[in-house]
Amino acid sequence: MAAETSNKAAYLHKAGEPLKVGDAPMPKAGPTEMVIRNGAIAINPVDTHMQQAGVFIQEWPAIFGCDVAGEVHEIGSEVAAEGRFKVGDRVIGHTINLTTGRSQDGAFALYSVVQSAKAAILPSTIPFTEGVVVPFALEAAICALSVTEPGVALPGVPTPALGLPYPTLDSAKPLGKVLIVYGGSSSVGSMTTQLAFAAGIKVVSVSGSHNFDLVKRCGASEVFDRDDPELVEKLIAAVAKAAGEDDAEFVGIFDAVCSPETYAHDLAVLARLGGGHLACVHPPPAEGVPENVKAGMIFAVNDVATPVWKEYVTPALERGKLQCLPPPTVVGKGLEFVQTALEKCVAGVSATKLVVEL
Repeated sequence: MAAETSNKAAYLHKAGEPLKVGDAPMPKAGPTEMVIRNGAIAINPVDTHMQQAGVFIQEWPAIFGCDVAGEVHEIGSEVAAEGRFKVGDRVIGHTINLTTGRSQDGAFALYSVVQSAKAAILPSTIPFTEGVVVPFALEAAICALSVTEPGVALPGVPTPALGLPYPTLDSAKPLGKVLIVYGGSSSVGSMTTQLAFAAGIKVVSVSGSHNFDLVKRCGASEVFDRDDPELVEKLIAAVAKAAGEDDAEFVGIFDAVCSPETYAHDLAVLARLGGGHLACVHPPPAEGVPENVKAGMIFAVNDVATPVWKEYVTPALERGKLQCLPPPTVVGKGLEFVQTALEKCVAGVSATKLVVEL
């Protein structure tokens, strides 16, 4: 990566407008922070919502975005003392402008601030454009699986609390639990499948039939076609089969799609299987949720992910246990391509994550 002498960013000046590239202040690392010289950034659906409606934005003009991969440019005093990172390390990180509102915590810049607890060393064998698909999806997946007490995602909307264990680097022993992942080829769906599988949880997934191979690579034991008219019956049968063969308890459903159709399927399956958790990437259904269903929306910034960042991510990437899936589609090189990538995300993508190289 060529060194830059100054910072630039893709700014949002007003909700609903295109991003504009301009000069930006050079960030400084606080005690627990690092400044990353970004080699690649990735696009998430939440970024498109922030651009379109200004949600979560606390200062204008805004620099937002959640996924970075690059080299450590500066480290804070506590980061130096801890010794996990040093200047020049190749890393991936989850930037948290979503909660702090600080522009320096946004990904869509040449230099971004990352909390050291939300970063990991990226093995030298993995390009930045591949590694950058991991950070936001990883934290979102942990928030879907491992939160133990419900919190608040939005006013009146709780976070899910499935309380499932963290992934393990060893061959996980079957946990005796089965989870349905709806949207298994999406970024968060594929990561949730990987981490659940690595924790010993049996995953039954739903995706387009053309993405079955990808979903199985992530660890799903069975995958069903989202367009199958008998989908609900087949999901119920798959869970019953897991209960009969492996004595597996049904945990619930993680819905990474969250459309009226998927919600209808979710509630039909949960009703037939005696209830359980419904974890969603958007607010769950407002009506028709039975009392025995615990429904919530994930909020993908949570300290529950810290042990996974610190202890799991790098060795799992090195061993191939954690894969950079879905694979990236590089939209272009340069901050001016962030707007193009956002537009492509709004238009819809399947089984890939949009990436901009810097």
